[in-house]
Amino acid sequence: MIYATRKAHFNAAHRLHNPNKSEQWNVETYGKCNNHNWHGHNYVIEVTVAGMPDPETGYVIDLGLLKSIIKERILDPCDHKNLNLEVPFLKGMIPSTENLCIAFYNELKEPVGAAASPDSSLYSVKLYETERNFAEYCPERAH
Repeated sequence: MIYATRKAHFNAAHRLHNPNKSEQWNVETYGKCNNHNWHGHNYVIEVTVAGMPDPETGYVIDLGLLKSIIKERILDPCDHKNLNLEVPFLKGMIPSTENLCIAFYNELKEPVGAAASPDSSLYSVKLYETERNFAEYCPERAH
């Protein structure tokens, strides 16, 4: 199995807030991340495709094509945006790093699958919220 990964970055603001809970619960649970005036991050996303290289190209996926897919599906809608308010595919979601990984994976799965070699598919999305805090979503490894 080969794992090919493309890294990209974007900047965005968000607020962690559960509207079904009290203000006190939100402040106690999310602390500074519950700031009414939002807060921002310099996110780094890593998208990994797993499989076997295509015998004609030697690629699991053309990384230039993967770059274009990430730009179109994640960077263009999210960069310099408020993730709570301005990104349609995140509507109604608490934009934690964990939830963003799942949403980004779901946005990328179909176009990456179509672009990858026949025996390859989207494997994982890893999102760094800070240099030290990140989450990774790998649904195939969940079982």
